[in-house]
Amino acid sequence: MENFSIRTKNLKKDFGAVNALRDISFDFSAGLLHGLIGSDGAGKTTTLRLLAGLLKPSAGGISYYSGGKPAAFSDLRPTLAYMPQQASLYPDLSVSEHLEFFRELYRLEPAVYTRRSAELLEITRLADFRNRRAGQLSGGMYKKLGLMCALLQSPSVLLLDEPTNGVDPISRREFWELLYSLAADKILVIVSTAYMDEAERCARVHLLDSGRLLAAGEPRAVLKENGVADFSELFIRKGAEL
Repeated sequence: MENFSIRTKNLKKDFGAVNALRDISFDFSAGLLHGLIGSDGAGKTTTLRLLAGLLKPSAGGISYYSGGKPAAFSDLRPTLAYMPQQASLYPDLSVSEHLEFFRELYRLEPAVYTRRSAELLEITRLADFRNRRAGQLSGGMYKKLGLMCALLQSPSVLLLDEPTNGVDPISRREFWELLYSLAADKILVIVSTAYMDEAERCARVHLLDSGRLLAAGEPRAVLKENGVADFSELFIRKGAEL
């Protein structure tokens, strides 16, 4: 598996008169679990869509690296998976039927698919629900199915847009356990969230507010540097300074 990292320099994205991102430089180091933290309208989804090549920057640039050396986006694209915030599964298809659909989409060899799908069903604890339709799954199980579909191709880079939004606390905890297991495999994971308590679960955080980057770094170091006890306090303080 290739080891990818992503950097941006003075990244801007405008939608008409709306400045969704304003001169932001990100450093998403390889093999770490990164968190894009911020409320609605902070610029999290825009950032992920830019990184995934779904949007073009208004200004600035995005650079991709493989093993520390510059790489083209075309090198990264086949091994990048993006899980959008909006419901993207088919309610009438079962868990197994979704996996079969994405097997065809990714053109996986039968042996690879058999091994990978069995692994994912086990770690997500959805093996006993493989015949249940997506529309009949709980919120947490639905999100796990979406993650399974994204992971089926064994990506090196995983972009997740608010995957724990709207799910119960137990499902949130289980979802983060899955993310930790991915980070242990040295996958570059970038996850967006509006939950302040989830910021401390990340190896690196990037705090966004109204398209601006407020702070970035290792969570405890960021809190210590700003002299605050938690990220809610940090957002309040930084917001007052804007």
